Amino acid sequence: MKVYATVNDVALGPDRIENLALRAEQLGFDGLVVAEGVHDSFVLAALALRATERLQVMTGVALAFTRSPMSTAIAAWDLASMSDGRFELGLGSQVKGNITRRYGMPWSAPAARMTDYLGALRACWRAFQSGERLNYHSEAYTLDRLQPFFNPGPIAQPDIPVYLGAVQPGMLRVAGCHADGIITHPTNSSPLCLRERLRPPLDEGTKSKGQANGPAVIASCFVATGANAAAVAAEREQLQQLLGFLFSTPQYWPTLELHGWSELGEKLLAATRAGDWQNMAELVNDRVMDELVFSGTHDELAPLLLDAYRGLATGITLRLSADSPGNDEGQVADRGLAGLVAGLQAG
Repeated sequence: MKVYATVNDVALGPDRIENLALRAEQLGFDGLVVAEGVHDSFVLAALALRATERLQVMTGVALAFTRSPMSTAIAAWDLASMSDGRFELGLGSQVKGNITRRYGMPWSAPAARMTDYLGALRACWRAFQSGERLNYHSEAYTLDRLQPFFNPGPIAQPDIPVYLGAVQPGMLRVAGCHADGIITHPTNSSPLCLRERLRPPLDEGTKSKGQANGPAVIASCFVATGANAAAVAAEREQLQQLLGFLFSTPQYWPTLELHGWSELGEKLLAATRAGDWQNMAELVNDRVMDELVFSGTHDELAPLLLDAYRGLATGITLRLSADSPGNDEGQVADRGLAGLVAGLQAG
């Protein structure tokens, strides 16, 4: 199983991403997923790739509909070229409000538009690599002008993997048919959710393409771990607050419904509207935490995760801090984390 590090601080920026990437590489991670929340994910990916030698770096996920397919194609092409193929492109649609009101860009049916987007993106890459005429026409995009002066030309590693961040069935079908992999959202990464909600539409998309093997699945599961029980408890407390915040969003309620907790989402939304942040965390009780969060020390966790995701995911993510404590306790924790990563990879 592949193991990707994720940034545990969404505000972590260009001034610190190189240290985190180097730390991930030193601890043995296969890859690093850089988010697009506060900072540009392509900038973060470039810095992470420059700081490392073997680490895969994935945008997780770059917002597709805020960029033209050509802009994304060129950025990904440059990153793949500079890293000898270590770049993986993760794309997502985001929600309508963010696209139209935060970025001021138009919105349309996301699954159909993402299908067009991926087609346009790959048409650009084919034109870059082979010099063939760019001639892509779809409902959402027309790209038929690429003078030789603007063509970046062929690279040694042109087959850039494309992962989609997919939550809804329509986008999962698109991923099954047109993507190399998916990276799940933390709220739909439980084994039950993967089995019951994600795999059916994903497999449907794969079959529609006439293929037997579907895309890779990177599960962004909730994990509370550490060198000892106290560290695990501290992580669980942080995740309890995060789950309260995330599941106050109605788009993520299908997971709660699947687990039989339909009323929890309504209570969390009401707490959000009342500004009752403390009560939000308390609403996420131990029953919810035990079902959605994998908890255990570094030397306990690998068998739990491997048993849970065997046959469901080809990789998982683990949160990683940018800086390792320089004291003896921090070094012990790092050795334990490296052991956990190695144990998952061996499984």
